[in-house]
Amino acid sequence: MLTPEAKARPSLRELRRWARTADHPLARGVRALWYASRSAQMPVIPGVHRALWSLWLGGRNLGASLTRALWWTPLLRARLERGSGRGLYLYGGLPLLLGPVRVQMGDACRMSGQVTITGRVHGAAGSPAPMLTIGRNVDLGWQTTIAVGRRVEIGDDVRLAGRNFLAGYPGHPLNPTDRAQGLPDTEDQVGDIVLEPGVWLATGVTVCAGVRIGRGTVVAAGSVVTRDLPSNVLAGGVPAKVIRALPGTETGGFDHDA
Repeated sequence: MLTPEAKARPSLRELRRWARTADHPLARGVRALWYASRSAQMPVIPGVHRALWSLWLGGRNLGASLTRALWWTPLLRARLERGSGRGLYLYGGLPLLLGPVRVQMGDACRMSGQVTITGRVHGAAGSPAPMLTIGRNVDLGWQTTIAVGRRVEIGDDVRLAGRNFLAGYPGHPLNPTDRAQGLPDTEDQVGDIVLEPGVWLATGVTVCAGVRIGRGTVVAAGSVVTRDLPSNVLAGGVPAKVIRALPGTETGGFDHDA
């Protein structure tokens, strides 16, 4: 049993609330001391701290380079098709590869370690494994996801910025009852995706199944590409539409509403 004196004493929680909110001079002083202590720091000694910064940065970069060359890159290339990925520059870790997807990669590509590549598991009986083909001199940016239903083809010199999504299959059926039962997507929801050479997808672009994007075309950030796009145009929007032809290129004609 608590004595009346103990009950009268404020609890630690009450003291903290008083220090945070009270207008008493002592409470204001406690708050000022607390805020000052949070930003306390050693004064900068320019020559010393600049040298320490350079040492830290050099050590970090050396460690990252050794890890990339001796660990992450060999592990990833062992998962690719034989002979793939010569001259690969892999940065930031090891990409996530899920499912029975096969990956053929050309020479001199650059790839973020935060890329995810998945292959559809529930294909038709006897169908070949999903295949991702990446050309040479391709950039695969940070947090890009490539979901391979049957085939995804990325041509030479393609640039995929961060958070692109190539959605070759959805993973779930449209029917809500089937979806609630955990059934897989259906064959009619799956399609190939082809990015012809020189395509550039800006940040956050989604490309749906069954889409082909023509050579050299640029797709604006945040767009959702639901239909084929011609070569050498700037496209954007949800859904993506042709905005204009790129300067100095030949498109062979196009429809702005396509």
